[in-house]
Amino acid sequence: MERWTRREDERLLTGKGRYVADIHVPGCLDAAFVRSKVAHGSLRSVDCAAARDVPGVVGAWSAADLPDLPPVPHTLLARLSTEEAVAGREWPALVKDRVRYPGEALAVVLGEDRYRAEDGAAEVTAVIDPLPAVVTPSAALDDSVRLFDGLSNTALRGEAGAPIDPAVWQDAAAVVEATYRQQLLMPSPMECRTILAVPEGDRLTVWSGHQMPHRLRRELAALLGWSADRVRVVVPDTGGAFGSKSAAFPEFVVVAYLAVTLGRPVRWIEDRLESMLVATRGRGQDQTVRLAADAEGRLLAYELNINADVGAYPHLGVGLPMQTAWMASGAYTTPHVHATLRSVLTNTMVTYPYRGAGRPEAAIAIERTMDLLARRLGIDPIELRRRNFIPPDAFPYDTPTGRRYDSGNYAAALDLALKTAGYEEWRAEQERRRGDPDALPLGIGVSCYVERSGGEPGGLHEFGSLEAHEDGTVTARCGAAPSGQGHETVFPALVAKTLGIPEAQVRLIEGDTDEQPEGLGSFASRSAQVAGAMLQHAAGLLMEEARDRAAKLWGLPAGKVAWADGTVHATSGGSAVLSLAELVRATGPLRVEDRYEAGMAFPFGAHVAVTEVDPDLGTVNVLRLVAVDDCGVVLNPTVVHGQAYGSAVQGIGQALYEGMTFDADGVPHLASGFLDYLLPTYTEIPPIEIKDTCTPSPSTPLGAKGAGESGCIGTPAAIVNAVADALRTADPDLLQMPLTPDSVWRAARAPKHEEGVR
Repeated sequence: MERWTRREDERLLTGKGRYVADIHVPGCLDAAFVRSKVAHGSLRSVDCAAARDVPGVVGAWSAADLPDLPPVPHTLLARLSTEEAVAGREWPALVKDRVRYPGEALAVVLGEDRYRAEDGAAEVTAVIDPLPAVVTPSAALDDSVRLFDGLSNTALRGEAGAPIDPAVWQDAAAVVEATYRQQLLMPSPMECRTILAVPEGDRLTVWSGHQMPHRLRRELAALLGWSADRVRVVVPDTGGAFGSKSAAFPEFVVVAYLAVTLGRPVRWIEDRLESMLVATRGRGQDQTVRLAADAEGRLLAYELNINADVGAYPHLGVGLPMQTAWMASGAYTTPHVHATLRSVLTNTMVTYPYRGAGRPEAAIAIERTMDLLARRLGIDPIELRRRNFIPPDAFPYDTPTGRRYDSGNYAAALDLALKTAGYEEWRAEQERRRGDPDALPLGIGVSCYVERSGGEPGGLHEFGSLEAHEDGTVTARCGAAPSGQGHETVFPALVAKTLGIPEAQVRLIEGDTDEQPEGLGSFASRSAQVAGAMLQHAAGLLMEEARDRAAKLWGLPAGKVAWADGTVHATSGGSAVLSLAELVRATGPLRVEDRYEAGMAFPFGAHVAVTEVDPDLGTVNVLRLVAVDDCGVVLNPTVVHGQAYGSAVQGIGQALYEGMTFDADGVPHLASGFLDYLLPTYTEIPPIEIKDTCTPSPSTPLGAKGAGESGCIGTPAAIVNAVADALRTADPDLLQMPLTPDSVWRAARAPKHEEGVR
């Protein structure tokens, strides 16, 4: 199964990839959107008249000009949220009466090319009466500034686990409390959002870099009042997504509606500054925690309260905090766990799934708090974790918050991470430096995590087919859609191995709703676990059908025909053998298709970070990062290694660099693009060593668990814990992410005492 090169790489790395922006359609119009410069305000008027007079502009419209323009479709997945969250809070595709986040679209201009469309957009004028803006949950919770008249800013409440008896806290030997801010992040894929809508008779073909093409087809058809078979969605090469490309956005609604209304192709290619202003956000939680233990460090109770920033409109993000609540207890046997949440509307772009989607927030909270508790008890943080791990023989393990962990060996991952990092040697170096007044402080941080992969019940299935041809090749189709995960390499290799044929004979087709009429897509680290299992299942069906056909052809019982290495052969009474190609030529087209459902899986791991801190400058230098992840059975080590490495870099970004900041009026500081929103570059990436353990999942015949989100979940807390260790302070108020030089400088000068502890 192992491949050391990806099929995609030659095309993508030599500039031969075909993205939406590369698709040329005669007569295509380009869209440019006129956007609000305020975060919150009452819209008085929008005047598009001057824009329509600009040469090359085909049309310009505000919401008033398009009274039949449908609102943005909302998807509230099972178990994550309710229709009540959206009622009365619909998201208009163009602002009708009130602006609720900076950059919200006021009007759209179509031009013969993007330059002319932008020229037209510059001529549109709007009158907006500014209103006070709230950009954090704490500011929005008192409802003094309401985003929707007569409705609370709290769109959803939820909980996991049972309330904890006060006596548990009173009788505990140690209780630690803390408050954490999980800052808003931008997914920042290399390719921004894209859509090209092409009317073709009574159908509409949509090209988009999208994670869920069948969902997009369904939603666009519904808003047009069409049956789904009249819309085709095609996903070409896609430059990353990280969760940010799985919805029908306001711009998509406008483009599809105008393409059908005008009978002309319309395209929107989001530029980088536009993306930074109005693409989806991730994270955004204010958390308070309380953790209790006995004198030996055995955990007794954990309480997590979440106020989540879900942006200006309830959408899929309104239910994401439940992922944090369900995963609150992490890798530990904690008898009593209770998590409560409020999803709060703010004057920011909507919060949406971003790599990890609720699980980093849970891991960061419990892992930082475990270090607080270790400090309070005077126990080594490694030993505290070992004492409380769920043991391997306890699986499947039911957590107090309602999750059933499938399999795990958490201590093995931690042991390998510590050995790989050279933990004891770094501790010795730390002691040496503490005795040297001229040495920079050194810190070692650990984070152990458990996450969920594959999706929630009701969304753990995938559709697909295999078709064998007369030349012996096999076409595999599935409902997934790649955005950089390596499907083109991994899935054909999986099918080839199952059938016993060369990989070169298998071709994959995905991301096309005409080729594969049903599907779910690529999200929640589900590609190998769910789509891979579906393709393996389909390969089994193909072999079964091949045996049945050969048996009928030879007049034998089906039990007397076997499959081996791409051939069918009689097991007794003769030497009849047919290759797959010969069988198809003799019996006709051979195609099997099915829907396959897997179970939930719970990947886990341990990350270790070593940091050096300059107290005078407030700078943090990550000297070493080790990530040991367990995603069950690995289908392709190279692809999994790349996923782990990339997500670890994003975890570094959250810990040290990334975060949305706003001015007094709620407008984000993004005027200079990535000079204002910092991403880690090659210069900031430390030596990262990726290792793995293997604990197969019983939830899928492949034994595979999700691998794509590990670094975002395990890395941030490891880095923050390392900085706290270097500074010998555990005060969460002083070390909120991102750990900017200013915050680290202040933490280095703070009094050293047991903050947040009783």
